[in-house]
Amino acid sequence: MQSFRFVVTEAAERPKFRLQPFTLVSPGPGEVVIEMEASSVNPIDVKRAQGYGKRVLSTKGAGKFPLALGNDIVGTVAAVGPKVQRLKVGDRVFGLKAPSNSGAHATHVIAKEKFLRPAPAGFSAAELAALPYSFTTMMLALKGAGLDERSACGRSVLVLGAGGGLGQFALQVLAAWGAQITAVCETTNEELCKALGATETVDRFKQKVRDLPARFDAVLNFAVWDDDEFLATRLRPGALGHATTVHPLLANFDRLGWIGGGLQTMKDKRRVAAAVRHAAPGARYAWTVFGPDETALNVLAEGLAKGHFRLPIGLALPLADGAQAFDHVREGRAGRAILMCKNNTTA
Repeated sequence: MQSFRFVVTEAAERPKFRLQPFTLVSPGPGEVVIEMEASSVNPIDVKRAQGYGKRVLSTKGAGKFPLALGNDIVGTVAAVGPKVQRLKVGDRVFGLKAPSNSGAHATHVIAKEKFLRPAPAGFSAAELAALPYSFTTMMLALKGAGLDERSACGRSVLVLGAGGGLGQFALQVLAAWGAQITAVCETTNEELCKALGATETVDRFKQKVRDLPARFDAVLNFAVWDDDEFLATRLRPGALGHATTVHPLLANFDRLGWIGGGLQTMKDKRRVAAAVRHAAPGARYAWTVFGPDETALNVLAEGLAKGHFRLPIGLALPLADGAQAFDHVREGRAGRAILMCKNNTTA
């Protein structure tokens, strides 16, 4: 089976890419081969292409170049390994692949059955490819802040970066759970955030984050690490918690090495955790780290079956033109960047 990967050849501010042929190995126990239709380019892919997280991710087999990135999977099962129970050849699926150096930006990938779900009708491959990584990261952040369907009802939640992919998902989920949401976003996203369920919006260009009241039951920071310590002070006594996806964990190790990075990470996390405890004794504080999560995928699949959860697509390009998709994300252009992975090209 001739297969191709879209790889970063070496880490750089403006990385070099190439389409690399490879021979697909047989799937192991609980694994399937997916003939890919589409995968997304997420901001983390752009950062990893520049070398971000290489020190830590290399310990997980996810930092060696040439590096095929991508976590989102949409495609058809082409082969199954031993002990696969739910899926069969020909099933159309979507889901996730854990970080590795052989990611989902490829014509074929091997993935674990437990992180795949049947692809719902009514969604294109590009629409589905935009969802799993971002949705899962968002759900892990909600969990870290102590938010679930029961605890969120009636609670006041502050969401920074509400106009981004994680923020848009958080608004939809929290609104369905009955939360009262204050969304901090750009001027151009205020109406979108209201439509997705925000109770009120704060234009970050017109109102400073530091002017926000200290009245929230939970804080989700999808925006800027530098705001994190102050955001902790916006929790009220009795609050649930505060979670951030923009922490400096990987950057600390990149910059300072194993010992220095570990010490700095402990210092950073303890400092903000202390601010959380001071504002709301007993509240949680969490740094969200992505990993495939079955519960999050189940929630996503249930929502998709009802026609929920879409993110706007900015462009969809053939795998061979992936450099343009990386530029789209790196330059902060609107909409998600999707790679169409059908094997219709040559190396």
